[in-house]
Amino acid sequence: MTSSASVADSIGTVARGTGLLLASLVSLTVGTSFVSTATALEVEIRPTNPQLGDTLTILVQAESADEPPPVVTMGDRTFPTFPLGNNQFQALLPTTPLDDPGRVVVQVTGETVVRNLAVWVRDRSFPTQSLWISGSDDLGTDYEFDRVDEFKALVSDQQLWSGSFLRPTSGPVTTIYGIRRYYNGVFAEDYYHRGVDYAAGTGTPVVAPAAGIVALVDYEANGFEIHGNTVGLDHGQGVASIFLHLSRIDVQEGDRVEAGQVIGAVGSTGISTGPHLHWGLYVHGQAVDPVPWRDGVE
Repeated sequence: MTSSASVADSIGTVARGTGLLLASLVSLTVGTSFVSTATALEVEIRPTNPQLGDTLTILVQAESADEPPPVVTMGDRTFPTFPLGNNQFQALLPTTPLDDPGRVVVQVTGETVVRNLAVWVRDRSFPTQSLWISGSDDLGTDYEFDRVDEFKALVSDQQLWSGSFLRPTSGPVTTIYGIRRYYNGVFAEDYYHRGVDYAAGTGTPVVAPAAGIVALVDYEANGFEIHGNTVGLDHGQGVASIFLHLSRIDVQEGDRVEAGQVIGAVGSTGISTGPHLHWGLYVHGQAVDPVPWRDGVE
């Protein structure tokens, strides 16, 4: 996650004519420097060529330390910005397989300037699976869903991670991020696989992919019927990892863990067909592809 995006920038409305941007827009390709105009608000968007499932990083350079934090919106959502020092701010914007590909507009509002940046998010071909279930039982508990939803909504101020994320366990990837499903022959419009699954033997260590605070620990015995024994890490600024189906948990809520620290062990608790680890990575409550956070290494 180190390159910057190609954007079309206008102070006002971004429009498209017959497949080309109208002449009133300035088309800019950003390298390692910021998009700069005569305004006091400079913006960089990463990555250069995003696809569904990627996390967009918005870097905003303000001219003065006296300016309030910029406001970043995409669609109907507003995302927090966090100071990086030297009058620079960062916002993280999730995309998922449920989003429409194509042109999206990121709006950055400073104290006196509004920047509209058009970003093209590429479509992506996600594999599909077909599952047949009885449907006779309601899976999961309200307690389980409420705890997980509360965890995914966390937004803490401090960025705890640094650099690329680590692989959380050994073993091959068995289910990639974003797989779509048919249940009993009907396409599940709202479903996609919200993480990466790794096959490994019961007891195989699971490590923190990045530094964080343990914000969720719960167990199958407490009502985590689907997730099984679960650990959730808050990496800060709306970024969180969740680890499911564990056989053992080695941390407690409130613990600070470092990248590579053992937090538990692979298991098959909850709804699971065999020993494996499910790692989900969330940005502001949306499950994004963890692979780009590992510099594209599965």
